Amino acid sequence: MKTIGMLGGMSWQSTASYYKAINEGVKESLGGLHSAKIFLYSVDFDEIEKLQNLGKWKETAKILSKAALSVEASGADFLLICTNTMHKVAPEIEESISIPLLHIADATAEKLVSDGVMKVGLLGTQFTMNQDFYKGRLTERYGIHVMVPETQQQEIVHNIIYSELCLGKINDCSRQRYLEIINQLYEQGAEAIILGCTEIALLIQQRHTEVPLYDTTEIHAAQAVKLATSEYQAVE
Repeated sequence: MKTIGMLGGMSWQSTASYYKAINEGVKESLGGLHSAKIFLYSVDFDEIEKLQNLGKWKETAKILSKAALSVEASGADFLLICTNTMHKVAPEIEESISIPLLHIADATAEKLVSDGVMKVGLLGTQFTMNQDFYKGRLTERYGIHVMVPETQQQEIVHNIIYSELCLGKINDCSRQRYLEIINQLYEQGAEAIILGCTEIALLIQQRHTEVPLYDTTEIHAAQAVKLATSEYQAVE
């Protein structure tokens, strides 16, 4: 079984979801008492968040690249960045390491294409919804049309992520606001909604809506399990 490298702590709330999903996936895949081999480097998100807001992405890239090198040196076979937003600096991280990076947008896009979904709504931080590092990858590499909420709704989605979900606060009123935004995107033609921030699934699950949801944490973790266990299963 391959060893999974994880850059976490952004926030630790969603990193805990990753850890649980990956270990459950390995157990389901291999059975018995199997669990995942993981090297996790968890950063101080306060430091990262402050740099995000200042637009100092080069500084965040340096922090995460240094962390990624530590994960590689520990023996990881491939790397996950356990956050959608920080894939903005994925190219810099990839350049600093020699092990493969399993990109969250690629994992999500492959699942969408497999399901025949080519027009989606995207929820995430304002960085993810506004900037091209995520949307552009979905469109340019996979031909997926991406819709985002209007500006005021983006602010609502963003603020709930940072002021509530990253702190482990689950608010029914916030869930309702998210559902209203999801329904509007669906009415505007989105075939499904990408939960494009790893914390959103703490608030919104498929049981809350009939609109198809794609949880990027779950998808990313499942791809990691598949990659980690494929050769092991072949040997057995």
